[in-house]
Amino acid sequence: MPAPRNGGRSSTHGARRKAILGSARRSRSAAKAFPWEDLPADELLQVRLCDLKLRLEGTWLHVLVQRVQGELHAQGLVLRPHFWLSDEWASPDGIPGVAIPFYLAHPRLAALERAQMYEVEGGNRRECVRLLRHEVGHAMQHGYALHRRRRWQRLFGPSSQPYPDYYRPRPGSRRFVQHLEGWYAQSHPAEDFAETFAVWLAPRSNWRRQYEGWPALEKLEYVDELMNELRGVRPPVHSRGRPYSLPSLRQRLGEYYEEKRARYGRSTPGAYDQQLQVLFSADRGRNTAAAFLRKHRSELRALVARGTGQHPVTVDQVLKEMIARCQELRLRAAGSERTLLMEMVVLLTAHTVHRIHTSQWHAV
Repeated sequence: MPAPRNGGRSSTHGARRKAILGSARRSRSAAKAFPWEDLPADELLQVRLCDLKLRLEGTWLHVLVQRVQGELHAQGLVLRPHFWLSDEWASPDGIPGVAIPFYLAHPRLAALERAQMYEVEGGNRRECVRLLRHEVGHAMQHGYALHRRRRWQRLFGPSSQPYPDYYRPRPGSRRFVQHLEGWYAQSHPAEDFAETFAVWLAPRSNWRRQYEGWPALEKLEYVDELMNELRGVRPPVHSRGRPYSLPSLRQRLGEYYEEKRARYGRSTPGAYDQQLQVLFSADRGRNTAAAFLRKHRSELRALVARGTGQHPVTVDQVLKEMIARCQELRLRAAGSERTLLMEMVVLLTAHTVHRIHTSQWHAV
């Protein structure tokens, strides 16, 4: 074996070092690929959505899209929905494809979404895959016009039924599967099907055992029969349209969030800040305020629901926003837990009462 060159250092070592340095340089350049990513929030909110210049390819989302496509392939289904970035999760009528919200394609925008809306829908892999399966259910419905089938209509209802602006779910109902949060299957017949399909598609979901004895099992068995029928069948609807794609959206981020908060009944960012900062502390306490609220979440939810007469899920939505805000402000819980708990009940009650006079359940 010939002696290595480069003064006794192996050529593989040198190549590896160059590769590492090259990778680091590429990572730095990739990290600064967008001129808006280092802007302060007030300036970022002035950027138009179309000027974000984001792509789905090369992101963590693309990996999850391929995963769900693989699940369709494993079931012998030939429909391959197309995916694009838009302003929200959607599968438009008549198009067997899926729109994914733009803020998931870059961590800076995900952070802005959290600051503006208190949460990032689909912001982790588990939740994102669940949402992708749900939207693929809509794409299946559109690609094969499933809503025109009589049995589909008998089990799920007419898809032509208008979407409600808001809905109040029945958490105890067993007529619907439970996939996304908020008992979303109950909001509309099309959502009922998409949720049922998502449960069916998930590998190792064991839906027969999980829903044994539930009326919802009939829907799952129907979806199973329907997908067996559609194996190897090409969809008659094959539009590749991309409505509301990111390059076509000229709205500024600030305008986008103003409209979104109004639509979802969210408070403006900072609405809780002053009261939370009085109750908690920025520099004292061993435990974080967010951890304190999570620890007592069930108790707080039950107490305020009983005191206001509202469903615990309504209370929990407000509490979730407060937890997110405490985390953002890095507040800490100092002093007597009992005193903090009593004061938190008062604060949470006030905001829950305010919320029920605006909105409760939004149908997306």
